[in-house]
Amino acid sequence: MPDPWAAQRDALGAYIRSQRKLANLSLRQLAELTSLSNPYLSQIERGLHQPSVRVLKLLSGALNVSAETLLAEAGLLDPDSSAGAPQADPGSGPPLPDVEAAIGAEQRLSDDQKAALIAVYQSMIRPA
Repeated sequence: MPDPWAAQRDALGAYIRSQRKLANLSLRQLAELTSLSNPYLSQIERGLHQPSVRVLKLLSGALNVSAETLLAEAGLLDPDSSAGAPQADPGSGPPLPDVEAAIGAEQRLSDDQKAALIAVYQSMIRPA
């Protein structure tokens, strides 16, 4: 019987890899920032290992990504829940989707395409 979490691990690993590349970090540099080993991070990025919440928290800090986003990518948080989701205007309706998480989850895009889209998106929303 196939592992039901395999696809989730693969998606999480691809998302972490794209965020690392967006941050212009090598695997070794990310390992130094998080005090995790290169082989362990490589296994996470390749979807071979499901990281703990503690590891996701370390990665979120090093990659400047919200812990909620990584928890949702890992399948540990409901991505449709309003916890931590941005609001367009308080009280104006349902929460907006996390654009970066949606791009990361899109299976029709390659990792390079995802990284490019996220980079463009981030450049548009950064305050001048």
